[in-house]
Amino acid sequence: MRTYSSTVLLWSCIFNAIHMMPPLKRTNKHSHSKRITGLSENGGKTLHRTKRGWMWNQFFLLEEYTGPDTQYVGKLHTDQDKGDGNLKYILTGDGAGSLFIIDENTGDIHAAKKLDREEKSLYVLRAKAIDRKTGRQVEPESEFIIKIHDINDNEPKFAKDLYTASIPEMSGVGTSVIQVTATDADDANYGNSAKVVYSILQGQPYFSVDPETGIIKTALPEMSRENREQYQVVIQAKDMGGQMGGLSGTTTVNITLTDVNNNPPRFPQSTYQFSSPESAPPGTPLGRIKANDPDVGENAEIEYSISNGDGSDMFDIITDKDTQEGIITVKKRLDFENKMLYTLRVEAINIHPDPRFLQLGPFKDTALVKISVEDIDEPPVFSRPWYLIEVDEDAKEGSIIGQVLARDPDTTMNAIKYSVDRHTDLDRIFNIYSGNGSLFISKSLDREETPWHNITVIATEINNPKQSSQIPVFIRILDINDHAPEFAKYYETFVCENAKAGQV
Repeated sequence: MRTYSSTVLLWSCIFNAIHMMPPLKRTNKHSHSKRITGLSENGGKTLHRTKRGWMWNQFFLLEEYTGPDTQYVGKLHTDQDKGDGNLKYILTGDGAGSLFIIDENTGDIHAAKKLDREEKSLYVLRAKAIDRKTGRQVEPESEFIIKIHDINDNEPKFAKDLYTASIPEMSGVGTSVIQVTATDADDANYGNSAKVVYSILQGQPYFSVDPETGIIKTALPEMSRENREQYQVVIQAKDMGGQMGGLSGTTTVNITLTDVNNNPPRFPQSTYQFSSPESAPPGTPLGRIKANDPDVGENAEIEYSISNGDGSDMFDIITDKDTQEGIITVKKRLDFENKMLYTLRVEAINIHPDPRFLQLGPFKDTALVKISVEDIDEPPVFSRPWYLIEVDEDAKEGSIIGQVLARDPDTTMNAIKYSVDRHTDLDRIFNIYSGNGSLFISKSLDREETPWHNITVIATEINNPKQSSQIPVFIRILDINDHAPEFAKYYETFVCENAKAGQV
């Protein structure tokens, strides 16, 4: 009688999927070939069942299966199954009874639902055969694995829908801007489903992207912020190594060119004209000039100065830090009659030059500024700042004691009349000839009574009485010998009748 050592076998119908996988090296304890002992038709030699070329305890199912029928996994079978329905096949483990359904009579296993490898990629199940009558387990429980075979059902996804980046203008070709990264949830170990290749859909010819790393780089030399500041680049990530039929995802990268100091200041005109009344006090602003610099921020900061010209000592220029304008101001008092026109050479220079761009030329510019002085109707000007006149106290009434002189500084040289400010000569002791400024005495003088007289003389333009000037005149009265000596007080004394001659 022949004795058989039986086992539970799982037969799979998914041979194509199995053969695509590399051969497995490990062997389950229940997967050995069954040895048959006893007599045989081969002269009593021991017979060996041929070892199968696939591992019975590991099988593969396609994820996202959408066929008309449930996906067939395989079949449980034991040599002790005589086909009389006496054995019952039981399946336990991951998803048994819900995802994986077994026909307890035939041992056929089906996947009851569509499977998603990204949710769970491997299921561990256990199979056993039970004698229906005795409830005895006719075979030791066997464990096997079902792996979910990946399909390309996930498109690459970028970490962000929108990236922002910046790079200095004038950067060289190949300068890195930013790296974008997309991930694919498919199995990276199987085929090219998760092999992502990057390409640029929008943004050429200004930028390029490395197909493997996703690093965006500049593709054109000397991109100028002043010509264009903002760029929108659309990057695509495609799986299947970029091959046709692969899934793809996109992201947008907003790239800004930041400013560098690659533009010198330039005056929009070569000559500027300003005017100033001659009466303008020092510090008076006359006008503004501006050199244009298309750069921004500190790269556009300008310092103005007067380099030369015949008005460099009469005028100044200061820089308005807020508007980057140069303000022309009066430095000293102007005089139309002395000089009517000044010329300045004004220079505008960048404060923060960039050494990389100095070869583009000097980062400064010059312009000519002409300033004309306007004549105004000025009041008369006396020949002296004050006058001192000395006169004897016995001078006769009507005597001329001195003269003051004033002139109209304007080119019109209007006629002038003179007068005495009566608030300074209430007694009307002095008078003046209105035509020539000669002072004369109207009343007698007395040095002993008033040794000094301080009066004010007014010079007024005849054609414009509003234009007048005043000057102080100090008159000192000189003494003459016009008084006999007088005792300081009345003296009274007594003398004795017998006083001798010479006695005090």
